[in-house]
Amino acid sequence: MSQARRAARPRKIVLATSLGLALGVVGLAASAPERVLEAEFARQRWLAGAEVTRFDVAGHRWAALEAGQGADKPLLLLVHGFTGSKENWLPLMRELARTHRLIAPDLPGWGASERHPDGDYGPVAQAERLAQFLRSLPEKPALVVGHSMGGQIVGLMSARHPGLVDRIALMSSAGVRYRENAFASAVLAGENPFQVTNRAEFKRYLGIVFADPPFVPWPANEALVRRRRADASFEQQVLDGIGRGPDAFALEAELADIRAATLLLWCRDDRVIDVSAAEVFHRGLARSVTVILAGCGHMPMMAQPRQVAGAFTGFLALQP
Repeated sequence: MSQARRAARPRKIVLATSLGLALGVVGLAASAPERVLEAEFARQRWLAGAEVTRFDVAGHRWAALEAGQGADKPLLLLVHGFTGSKENWLPLMRELARTHRLIAPDLPGWGASERHPDGDYGPVAQAERLAQFLRSLPEKPALVVGHSMGGQIVGLMSARHPGLVDRIALMSSAGVRYRENAFASAVLAGENPFQVTNRAEFKRYLGIVFADPPFVPWPANEALVRRRRADASFEQQVLDGIGRGPDAFALEAELADIRAATLLLWCRDDRVIDVSAAEVFHRGLARSVTVILAGCGHMPMMAQPRQVAGAFTGFLALQP
């Protein structure tokens, strides 16, 4: 056998092995895209120094992310919005974990937290569960943050349980009437503008919630589509309650009952909860500070985590 042929054989073996491994990875991604998505979340948790923890509160098992260490650091509780999850907070956790302790739960019914088939997961019921969650913590958080539906829940909790927390932040919050946009018109008409049952709808969804939609590659996008598809009926049920049911604007009627100092944080280009909602909140609250960010949409903690972190730390530095 010539020297050239002997040298070619190992190269062929290496190429065949590499091709086999590549095909195996593609096959795994196609058959189990959730594993690829979880690997990405694991990477983000590592960057943020976060870990998954569990709580048993209000008749539900809660999954949460915790980051930051040190008893002398202020504690922040982060509450996600409609169709959201604890992972939405990872970019912000990465910014704040060195100076704060953070807890970001999946609300009951959402993400990896428990859902009961006959459970009520509307804003009022969730506000009561959140109050119980706060009471289960060993200390009072320095700040409780609610995004979108989470803001509606945090606001109701604060109005109905004064003293549980001294400061709250309502970010792109639902719960009040605002200048009607395409999203609001669709919700009032009985639609779910956030519906995701395929990758085309997922792309449309990203275009609604982000001013500059991120690129989500395959198979992570397929994993997210599968999750959302499985939750379609649950999402519709919850949206009926937070967007057009009898409790949809309960928070607006109870703003005067909120005694906690409140940070109102919005993006000027929010296509979901129009920025005009911030003024409605401001007029109804006893104590509030408003921060409006430019160049982002409905997900400021993901699109501009550094600016959001700065808004939180600045708000916490103000005299009570």
